[in-house]
This record gives sequence, structure tokens and C-alpha cells, in this order.
Amino acid sequence: LLVSLATGRRLSLMRAFNLGLITGLVFFAATLYWITNVMALHGGLPMPVALLVNALLVAYLSLFPALFAVVVRRLRTAFGVRALMSVPFVWVATELGRTHLFTGFPWVLLGYSQVTTIPIAQLASVLGVYGVSALVASVSAAAACCAATRAWRPRLEAIGVVAIAIASTAVWGSWRAARADLTREGQPVKVGLIQGNVSEERRRGDAAQALRIIEEHLTMTRQAIGAGADLVIWPESAMSPYRFPDHPEIAGLVRRIAREGGVPILVGSDQIERGQPDTWYNSAFLVGADGSDAGFYRKMHLVPFGEYVPLRRLLFFVGPLVEAIGSGFAAGEDPVVLPVNGHLISVAICYEVVYPSLVRQFVVRGSELLTTITNDSWFGRTSAPYQHFAQASMRAIEEGRYLVRAANTGI
Repeated sequence: LLVSLATGRRLSLMRAFNLGLITGLVFFAATLYWITNVMALHGGLPMPVALLVNALLVAYLSLFPALFAVVVRRLRTAFGVRALMSVPFVWVATELGRTHLFTGFPWVLLGYSQVTTIPIAQLASVLGVYGVSALVASVSAAAACCAATRAWRPRLEAIGVVAIAIASTAVWGSWRAARADLTREGQPVKVGLIQGNVSEERRRGDAAQALRIIEEHLTMTRQAIGAGADLVIWPESAMSPYRFPDHPEIAGLVRRIAREGGVPILVGSDQIERGQPDTWYNSAFLVGADGSDAGFYRKMHLVPFGEYVPLRRLLFFVGPLVEAIGSGFAAGEDPVVLPVNGHLISVAICYEVVYPSLVRQFVVRGSELLTTITNDSWFGRTSAPYQHFAQASMRAIEEGRYLVRAANTGI
């Protein structure tokens, strides 16, 4: 894309827009293909309608690379080949737009490609994932600059600046990772993560099946406590279709184990606030080591087309999905942190962990341990669980906190 924008002598802004749009369509269709199956298999939509809804999402997200292409082409025309060094800033501006506009959908940002390259990923501790995105984009910008001109000076300038940036990041990042302060400081905590590997089909079975699943989680919780866990975390949807506050006989079993083991337990469950009409929340409840209620957190960033349907009147053809979701969930309003043995922890529920600013709010509130609970059984055997895990991993680097993750299925 950058080579096309940099070398096309008579490339119009409309042509640049189309090139960016095509790039976006390829990128997002290849990374978000799994959304179609989620809506078809679990949302009740016919496959053609699910494809249409996914196509609309992909088309919307593709507008950001299209806008990027227009801006870069305009700068190239006005300022010459050296304008390509503005590419990292323009790209990050579009990623920030994708993060914040219309509640945002910051999935698969460019910087996540480096999350397993530990020295480079350390840049996120200073500039967030967006800084890593900028560094990745700068490499492509330097390559495009070399392709766009035969003059040696602009080539050397572009390669030199990027090489210095990469080398500096790698050296500093290696030093930061090797120093490993987190492995030497603070109070050690052993966390038991309960993963029942429960498929969505099994979880939605009859009441007897749901009780068997809960019994399995209780058994594994006893095993985790017996192995020395100081904190036990159940995943999102672990109790479904039962609700922790409304089923005291089941909640009582969890409280009993916490009390007998002297270990707090974090449980994901729906929550209803009674009224006219009732309000539903996707929540996490902390049971204290004495079996008491130690607090709860309500999910603040809901999943579009999963927990609520945006533009419901306009998207009239997604009726079955609306019916499956019902009136939808309400969003929580407070980044609550929860007390565990004299310390504070936070919990991001599922999709929330892809929002850097939300996780930052938890840390500002005093969270010393980041947790995330998720139900990735929706995704099936696709790349989505791996994408989700990579994005969660980046939050740990950004915030300088351990992050523990309990998934219903997946990683």
C-alpha cells in the first residue's frame, strides 16, 4: 500500500482512498472472519445475514486504512518522499480513531504483532500498544521510501532513523526484561485458574447439565486450594444459566469452599438489578476468604452484537440476534477494584481487556494484580482466541502488572 501511494505519479486522492479501502477489506476480512460463525451459530442469524452483518463491520473498519491512505498520499504530493516518515503518526491516529469512535473496536492493532517479541514489546510500557504500532509502521515507511526514490540521501535518512529507533528499543527492552523486577519484588501469590473446557453447546444444555458443570468447577476449586492457591478465579459464564446473587443454594457451595479453605474466589456471573424494567449486567463477584461478599464489578465495555445490538432500528434484519440477546446488558459505570488479602485486584471481563484506557483506570485506582475472565467458547476453533490472548498479554507490559486469565475455553 505504501509503495503504491509513494510511487504513483498521477495517483488521485480517490484512487488512494480505494487502495486503502481494499487493504482494509483484506486485512479485516482475514482477521475477523470468525464473527460470522459467532452470529450464525450462537446468535440465531441465517448464514447470509450473518455474512452481511460481518461485511458491514469489515467495511466500516476499512474506512480507517482508507483515510490513512488519503492523508499519506496528500502529504506525499505536498512534501515529497520525506513525507513518508509521517506514516507512523498518521497510522496511529487512525488506530486511535478506531479505538474511540462509536465506543470503539480496537481489535488487532498493528502493535500486537510484536507481543511475543519481548524486547520490542517493552516499548508499550512507555507509549502503549500504539507506540509499538508506530514502530512497526515506521519500518514499512522506510522500505517504501527506498522504493519511491533513487536518491541516496532520503534512503539513508529513512533507514538510519528507523534502525536507530529499533536498535534503541531492542537494547533498552532487553535490559528492562532482564531486570525482571516483578519476579523479585512484592508478595508472592499462587493463583488457581479454573478452566472447565465447556463448549457453548454443552453450557446451554438442560438444568442438570448446568449443575454438573458447576460441580466440576467446585471440584477443581478444591483441587486448586489443595495445591496451595491463595486466590481462585472462575471464568466468565461459569455459572450460566444460574446467577450468583439469585441462587443462594449454589452460591452457598462456593462460599463454603472459600470459608473452609480460607481462600477468596472470583466468580463470573450475570446480575439483575430489579426495577421497571429489570436491568441486566455481566458481572464478576468476589467471595472473601470468610465466605462473605467482598465486592463485585460490572462490565463497562459491552460486546456489540454479543451483549447489545447497536443501531437496532437501522439493522432491522438482525431480528433473531436481537431476540437471542433480549433487551441486552447494561454497561457498568465504575472501574471497581476488589480487596484480596490486604491488596487490590481488578477484573476485566472478556472483550474489555482490549481497551488499554480501561485497564489503566484499574491501575490508577490501585490494582496490584490484573485479572481477566472470558468465555472464548463462542469463537470455536479459529484464530480469535489467539488474537484475544495476544491483546491481553500487551496489557501486562503496558501497566507493569502481572495479568492472570481464566477462560471458559481457549488459552
